[in-house]
Formats: sequence, C-alpha cells, structure tokens
Amino acid sequence: MDAIVIGAGHNGLVTAALLAKAGFKTLVLEQRDVLGGAAATEEIFPGYKINSGADDAGLFRDEIVAELDLAAHGLAFHESEAAVFTPQPDGSALTLWRDEARSAVEIGQFSQRDAERYPDFLAQMNRMARALSGMLLLTPPDLMQHKLSDGTAWGQFGLQLRRMGGKEMMEFMRILPLPVSEYLNEWFESDALKGALAAPALLGNQLGPYGSGTTFMLLYQHANGFMRRRAISGGMGQLSTALAAAAQGYGAEIRLATAVDHILLEDDQATGVVLADGSEIRARILVSNADPRRAFFGLVGPTNLEPRIMRQVRNIIYRGVTAKINLALSGLPQFKGRTETSQTGGRIRISPSLAYLERAYDAAKYGNFSPNPLLDMTIPTLLDPGLAPDGKHILSITMQYAPYRLQSADGKMQDAGWDDQRERLGDVVLDTLSQYAPDLKSLILDRQILTPLDWEQTYGLTEGSIHHGQMSLDQLLIMRPVSGWSRYRTPIENLFLCGAGTHPGGGVTGAPGYNAAREVIKALKGNFS
Repeated sequence: MDAIVIGAGHNGLVTAALLAKAGFKTLVLEQRDVLGGAAATEEIFPGYKINSGADDAGLFRDEIVAELDLAAHGLAFHESEAAVFTPQPDGSALTLWRDEARSAVEIGQFSQRDAERYPDFLAQMNRMARALSGMLLLTPPDLMQHKLSDGTAWGQFGLQLRRMGGKEMMEFMRILPLPVSEYLNEWFESDALKGALAAPALLGNQLGPYGSGTTFMLLYQHANGFMRRRAISGGMGQLSTALAAAAQGYGAEIRLATAVDHILLEDDQATGVVLADGSEIRARILVSNADPRRAFFGLVGPTNLEPRIMRQVRNIIYRGVTAKINLALSGLPQFKGRTETSQTGGRIRISPSLAYLERAYDAAKYGNFSPNPLLDMTIPTLLDPGLAPDGKHILSITMQYAPYRLQSADGKMQDAGWDDQRERLGDVVLDTLSQYAPDLKSLILDRQILTPLDWEQTYGLTEGSIHHGQMSLDQLLIMRPVSGWSRYRTPIENLFLCGAGTHPGGGVTGAPGYNAAREVIKALKGNFS
C-alpha cells in the first residue's frame, strides 16, 4: 500500500482521490459507518435527510470540483439568490442578496449612507479576497529551510498583493489584525448591517466582534465565497459520496466501520496502522484527517512523542463553542419582516448588532452558554424539497456561543456538564428564535441537539472544535497547526496531516486535503523540495 488515509471526512477523501488519481495505491479507513465526518447527511428522523453537521457547501473550492470532475460523480448544487436574511428585534428585516444593487436597496431602509458605501465595501473585499484566495491553495513556506519552491509559490502570492497597488496592499496588511467591529465601524453606521456582516467572522471561534484578528476571518470567509449560499442536491453527504466515487474510480479503496487503534512506529517512522480488531496494514505514507491532538495523543500515543512535540500539541487552542439544533417541521416558519419566501433561501441569521454579538460572547467567557445567542441557520428544504416529506421542512440551526467546558454550581469548569444541560440549551435556542418566528414552536415535530461534547464523542472533534483548533492569527498560516511543521508533514517521518487543523483551516473548503495531497505526492515520488 502506498498511502493510508485515516478518516473519511471531506478533506481525507479529497486527499485520497488526488493520490489515487496520481497513480498511488490508496486506502481510506473510517471508524463510522457513514462518509463525511461532520459533513454527513443522515436520516435522523423518519423521512428527513438531515445535514447533521455542516449544512452549506458555499466554501468548497471550485478547483477541486473541476479537477476531480465531481459533477460526473453526481455532485450538483442549488444556489440561493438570497445570501443572508437577518430579522431584527423591532420586526423589520435586512436581506443581503447576491445581487449587489438589490442589497443596496435593502440596506437603504436602515441607512442611505450605508447603501451608498456598500458597493465600495464589496469592491474592496473582493480585491483583497482574490489576493487571499490564491494563498489558501499554497503550502506555507518553511522559514527555517529557505527552499526555492517556497519562494516560487509565495512569490506568486506576493505578486498578487503587488497587483493590488501599494496603497491597497498596505490597507490589506492594516486590517488583518483588526477586530471586525473596528473594520465595519469604519464603513457603516447601521447596526443591522454590521451585525449581519460580522457573524461569519466569529463562527466556530471563541472570539467576539471586538477580538483582534477577526477581520482576517471575515476576509477568509469572503475569499471562500461566504456571500454564496450553495446547497448540495441530496444533502451535504452527497459531497462525500461524490468524492468517494471519484477516489474509487481512480482505484482507491474505502473501508467504513473500520477503526484505527494506533499508528505503527518503527525507528521513529510511521509504517502502518493497527486496527481495532488487532490486524495490521502497512503503507509507505500515513495521512491523518483527525485534528492534531487526536492524531498525536490518540493515534501515535504520548509515550512515542518527544517532550517538545507533546508540549506543542498540548498548547494548541481548541475551545469549541458551537452547538447544532436540527428541527423537523410540519411547515415553513413565518419570520418577522419576511415579505417573500426566497428571502429565507439563503442563510438566516440572528445577529442584530455588534453589541448583541458581544453580549452573546460574554457568557462563554465564564463557562455559560449564551441566553441570547448568535444563530446561523438554513432551511435546506427550500432549495432541495426532497430532503423531507411533501410539505414538510427542515430547519438547521448553528448556535454560538456554547462553550465545551461549562461552569458547575460550585464555580468549577467541567467537560461533561453537557449531558445535564442539553435540553435546556435547546429550549434557550427555541425561545430566542421564537421572538423572530412566533409560530416556530407549533411546527416542531422533532428535534436533535448536538453539543460540543457530541462533536467530540461522535465526530472526533477535540473539545468540540469544528475547525480542528481555534482560527486566530496565532494559529493560522505558518503557525497551523504549530510553528515549525505547517507543511502537512509532521515530526514523525512518513506521517502527514490533511484535516482542518492544517493550513488554511476550517470550513467545508477541501483546501487542506488538496494541499496535503500535493505534499504527499512529492514524498511518494521521492521529491522533498
């Protein structure tokens, strides 16, 4: 076997497909009996196909779709004309559309000044996002080695920055470390608009809108297409199905319900895996789709790690803060301020102001979940009615902030407090949402609540971190997963990482798997440049 990929999440499948396409004998091992990791579609309720985790493919890289010809393997998208619908406490609502002019009209209801400035804001974001987007599919440079290949690749990124012009390049560098609140305050005065735009910069991170570096996350989301609501026909699981079909078409083997107990090491080199049933499989290269802590402390084992490596891995900050509530509905909820159904075909967001978002964040700092949380939602059945029985709907709610460690009655932080707080969290979310959709509770047929503890126990996400580690400036680019080994290779020879804990980070982008495959192919060919 040339390569074993551990984990059939979307990044692992991207890596496997590209390795197989390059002619290498590749095996994928997945402990669950479904593909996709946290980007799976499962029939949680009879007749309802639920995106149990991720529910939008707007960030998935078009380059990967084309290179693996995923359309030929059944991948099809539904796109919404609406990007974001944000109902407000006073009963009004702001809708941002993919059509810039249509969005400006909407914004004008809240601020004519903001409506006039919005096209310029988008133009700047688009220019900066284009420069950043090219970097996301590059391998971070090794600053200690000074390799020619690094200079060539990152020289391309530097050239993209230079093309922006000196003034724009300096502005790009200025805003990266800014809190998203400061950046948006420079542009706009409307609370509704700033709240709608700030939310994606915060999702998945224990950071509020006044946290340093959150503007970078706004640019990261924009570079990957956050203004595009793109659903997959048949549910998110069809992305993994298409990736698996592509990989198998190139000759890869995929085994589900096959748990890896640990990685085999010989002379400090990874040589294969031992399965849960005790059997061994050897390979030239091992690639882990798990987050770094699970890969090293779980699969490699701390006794096989040097103290320096143990310290580096232990210091990675995870801090999962998101919960997921999936609802089976008897009908379509009526949101205040909605005048046409198409407004809610994109993302629906309860984020009425920067102040609201900061108050939601405040609770998490002290080990409590937000009493009035940030809610980021989709109604997937509006774009794909076949996901539910006729006339029925699904509401998929991402809730933030829900910290992995909850404060107990005696003031101590505990990891396991969620078993007692699960239903209360669901009630808080529904109470909050009912302020904006008063008929919602009467439509609920069933609900599923996934806490950060569930992300960890069911999907293998350390501390429930959906990004495989916090996406803050100190854990991005050459610092991801840690300083000194950001090039998908690890300090253990022949062991690579391909998950969201590597550059460029989280979200259903496929970029970490794409980049990792390029480096693994070099290693398999004996090219370590």
